[in-house]
Amino acid sequence: MQTRPIPSSGEALPVIGCGTYVGFDVGANSDRFKALADVVYTLRNAGGKVFDSSPMYVTKRLVEREGRRCITIAGDVTDFRFCKAAVEQTIAEFGKLDILVNNAAFQEHVSRLEDLTEEHFDRTIKTNLYGYFHMAKAAVPHMKAGGAIVMTGSVTGIDGSKHLLDYSMTKGGIHAFTRSLAAHLVDRGIRVNAVAPGPVWTPLNPADKQAEQVAKFGSGTAMKRAAQPEEIAPAFVFMAAPSCASYITGEVLPIVGGYSG
Repeated sequence: MQTRPIPSSGEALPVIGCGTYVGFDVGANSDRFKALADVVYTLRNAGGKVFDSSPMYVTKRLVEREGRRCITIAGDVTDFRFCKAAVEQTIAEFGKLDILVNNAAFQEHVSRLEDLTEEHFDRTIKTNLYGYFHMAKAAVPHMKAGGAIVMTGSVTGIDGSKHLLDYSMTKGGIHAFTRSLAAHLVDRGIRVNAVAPGPVWTPLNPADKQAEQVAKFGSGTAMKRAAQPEEIAPAFVFMAAPSCASYITGEVLPIVGGYSG
């Protein structure tokens, strides 16, 4: 695998699942860390409901303010036809696809296994696993040596979570997919890595918690707090940039606020 700097003309960087604020900050941090990119944002649509689109459009303005191009696409990553069309639109707009960031996710806490419905389970699996597989399958044929895929894993995929049974299962699957796909693509010069955050202040995490639980969110970490999205985003930029991580593939990077020892 040959190393190469990011050209001044910019990479074509699709960020999948930008409504979660981590995707928002990946784009917002790309210029700060000299990984200038033309950015494509897709917003996951499940069951006809489009999630909060404000981060996507704020990031679009930030990217364009830096002199880069940014397009936005709304759709459902559980549908391979959408993923294929999103990639084709990216190629039509930018002429190439260099980096894929898979970030779309669904998460909802359940106190008892008996309360985890088939519909809930199916939605989690299809969003978190099918979506990542579909986007990778659609993107890889267009990627060249020096390209990169960055997945969003989770500490729950390492340690488990008793109230996020299905979500933890999918995040463990994403970690395994990362390492397997990295081995599969290494001879083609495409790197694949994952970032596995601990508790992060995004709408996804406290959305289904009571106020007293939200007040304690992240307090179990060594730093006694949850991360802000902008504290996680630089890891995605690092993994994506060949100037930083050209010798790194198949890795799952936990960012969990330290270890208590």
